Amino acid sequence: MPRQVRNTLIADEAPNSAVLTSYDRDHLTVYVRLIDAEADGADWMEASLTVLQIDPIREPERARRAWESHLSRAKWMAENGYRQLLRTVH
Repeated sequence: MPRQVRNTLIADEAPNSAVLTSYDRDHLTVYVRLIDAEADGADWMEASLTVLQIDPIREPERARRAWESHLSRAKWMAENGYRQLLRTVH
């Protein structure tokens, strides 16, 4: 079941698409927080709990899958997706 983080539901898996999605737009803050957590050396369990609000002790498989897919999507956004985001602002 998706959890709510600051009025934004976190899916079990982030999108895996070559185009920017509405989910991406709604979760930009989550993506930035995951990239920051990784840069700060936070382990996946801490990031899952604090950023995604998924308890890795109670739901280890779901938490790991959500963390991996959202971090991967965050990196995609930082490398590619932001261009699509900027095009829609103009």
